[in-house]
Amino acid sequence: MANRSAQIVRTSIVGIVANIALAAFKAVVGMLSSSIAIVLDAVNNLSDALSSVITIVGTKLAAKAPDREHPYGHGRAEYLTTIVIAVIVLGAGISSIKESIERIIHPEQSSYEPVMLVIIAVAVLAKIALGRYFKARGTALGSDTLVASGEDATMDALVSTATLVAALVNKLTGLGLEAYLGVGIAILIIKTGVEILQEALGKIIGRRIDSETALAIKETVCSIEGVRGAYDLVLTDYGPERSMGSIHVEVDESLTAKEIDRMTRRIQHAVLSKNHVAIHTVGIYSVNTDTTADDDTAKISNELDKIVSGEPFVLQTHGLYVDEAAKTVLFDIIVSYDALDRGAVLARVANTLKESFPGYKFTMTLDEDISD
Repeated sequence: MANRSAQIVRTSIVGIVANIALAAFKAVVGMLSSSIAIVLDAVNNLSDALSSVITIVGTKLAAKAPDREHPYGHGRAEYLTTIVIAVIVLGAGISSIKESIERIIHPEQSSYEPVMLVIIAVAVLAKIALGRYFKARGTALGSDTLVASGEDATMDALVSTATLVAALVNKLTGLGLEAYLGVGIAILIIKTGVEILQEALGKIIGRRIDSETALAIKETVCSIEGVRGAYDLVLTDYGPERSMGSIHVEVDESLTAKEIDRMTRRIQHAVLSKNHVAIHTVGIYSVNTDTTADDDTAKISNELDKIVSGEPFVLQTHGLYVDEAAKTVLFDIIVSYDALDRGAVLARVANTLKESFPGYKFTMTLDEDISD
């Protein structure tokens, strides 16, 4: 984590230096050519440098060690800085669309000098390079903030490209398209800002574990000797590379506490090593092992499979344990969120089982569909 933070800071410093250099270059040329457009573009580069400063601040806050008040660390600070950058992008988009619409309503004759076109072309190339650099480093380091800064730089390049295209069209045909192109680019900028904001807010609010991660963790767990199935994976995101969670596993009913303890520790170590996720709790489902095809355990299991196959909203059942002596049956059931009444689906399954096995008491837990 320390190495990751250092790399993000170094990448952000590159952004600060590049944007300040661009701002100084544009400011000097803008003042010499008396071009307010170029001077304003220089100010925009300074705001981009501010985004990199925000990234550094967020990274430093996120890297702080856990303390008594924040035992899970400060990693989510990175998501907060991503939100700040998203707001900056949205602000730029709203400002651009407002200015473009005003230009459409009150058109002005633009004057494009050769020196202005050269400056715009340099800005486009620099911003494209900076945007690609930020996004590549952000993807490699798992930093949404750097990716957001890269998107911001790319949007700036698009704005400058639109200006350059409009200038060339104006030079060749006399048509003034700058304002109309500005509206299109501004809409794209706003869309990008909304997407960045949604991504960051989704991580703070809490969202479904992506399928690839969930299946990889369950594969690791099931590879441990003694595990007959892995279910109910729950992960909480406390920042990049700071996921913690819990999982339930099915094990033979004959295992001792000592054997389960050793298996649990092997699971935690394996998931941390292979998947870089801390599993702090491993729940245990006891599975019947001493059964035959004619006993009630097998009959109840087969009947449950038959019932579930006829219920389109039942995604899975697991943790089935039948105590024939006590006449009790335990299992968990996952019902899709698409069901209008998940409780009604559970009741139907329960009633059908009770009708088929009236001598048994069924205890069913309605699980949440939180991971594949």
